[in-house]
Amino acid sequence: MPFIRADVQPILALLAAQPGPKLNEGTPEEGRAGMLAMVQMMERPRAALAEVRDLAIPAPDGHPIPLRLYRASLDTAPAPVLTYFHGGGWVIGDIASHDSLCAEISATLGMTVVSVDYRLAPEHRFPKAVDDCVAAARWVAASPADIGHPVTGIVPAGDSAGGNLAAVISQELVGEIRILAQWLIYPGVDMTAAGGSMEEFAEGYLLTKALMDWFMAHYLEGSDPKHLRASPLFAESLAGQPPALVFTCGLDPLRDQGRAYAAKLVLHGVRTIYRDAPGQIHGSATLRAAIPSAHADLLANLRDLKLLIDEAAAA
Repeated sequence: MPFIRADVQPILALLAAQPGPKLNEGTPEEGRAGMLAMVQMMERPRAALAEVRDLAIPAPDGHPIPLRLYRASLDTAPAPVLTYFHGGGWVIGDIASHDSLCAEISATLGMTVVSVDYRLAPEHRFPKAVDDCVAAARWVAASPADIGHPVTGIVPAGDSAGGNLAAVISQELVGEIRILAQWLIYPGVDMTAAGGSMEEFAEGYLLTKALMDWFMAHYLEGSDPKHLRASPLFAESLAGQPPALVFTCGLDPLRDQGRAYAAKLVLHGVRTIYRDAPGQIHGSATLRAAIPSAHADLLANLRDLKLLIDEAAAA
């Protein structure tokens, strides 16, 4: 029996006792509503900030990409911006589900955050989410007036599917725009993953293998699962990538692929901090009221991320 934290046990018991069909047995619309309801019940209140404002930018194909801007202060001095890509398997999740998390990041780091509401599958399949996130990162890096201050560099960050997108954006845009660091929170970086943690934690720990299969079927639908925009772990080399903070959870089906990505970054000479949370579940970063230790995990991550950002800024 794996180690389970004391404050995680009641959440797993509650989830196991829930009646009705599982998320992967319903429609994407039902899944989106279910995720938002769970976060609203189990997440902390949004931290107070100097400014929170909704924006929209045009994508290359003309459709609007909604964004939410978080500013800890109204200082107009040049500063970096963290671009946040939400989790939810490329199918569920949005700006609202990750609102408290993004506000906490902004307040704790004293840093501007831009949350990206990229298009979701199955209405918009791979690689539409990547296209939107690339467009948003380029827009932020260009120091638009809407940000409120000149942008000295960006920090792609995200959880789960958003961690996948942050890794992809870092691979694609390094050298084109200034990326100070990347923060990958229990990322999905290998669409072919099987065995190991994917099998050990396939059922009973919030994220299941069946749910991952459901997500990938909606997102990829016939696309090559080894394409670098889907599985950034398959990059031949990660040399030259931005400094990275990779965070995994001990009870997560995605744990092993996150570990493998961190190891590959180190192997190829990238400044990397790897942090694991024993006894913790996937999705915990947006369940911090119900799982208090997840908030401590977040603060520890933010201390590490600040170190990487400060190192990059001083280089």
